[in-house]
Amino acid sequence: MSVQGVFNTEVTKQTSLWVSTGWVQFSAFLVCILAWLFTGRESIGTLWQVDSKYTLLGGVIGAFITVTVIQSMGALGPAKAAMLIVVSQLAVAYLVELFGLFGVDKQPFEWRKILGMAISIIGIVIFKWQK
Repeated sequence: MSVQGVFNTEVTKQTSLWVSTGWVQFSAFLVCILAWLFTGRESIGTLWQVDSKYTLLGGVIGAFITVTVIQSMGALGPAKAAMLIVVSQLAVAYLVELFGLFGVDKQPFEWRKILGMAISIIGIVIFKWQK
């Protein structure tokens, strides 16, 4: 993610945010088509048989994740951005588990997980600390 973010940020500097994001998504699509051709060829029609249709929005979410990664890498630098992204992803993932969202099995609340995230946030503060 860090290397991709740096690459995407550099492309964005030379083009624009949406051109760069579009290229990322398009090039990923091409790689997926090639992988599909060489590894399987399962029916694309099975996509329309997915039970929860909202889960098909993963690509839409991915486009906005790409945009936020590019913007945060440009504004904060790769290390700070990666730390914030990882902690944010961890917090959202824990909430998904805690509340059993999107078909994920509900998990019990655990203080140690909150403590782990708090320690990570303290690490970000220490990392950003300047004299």
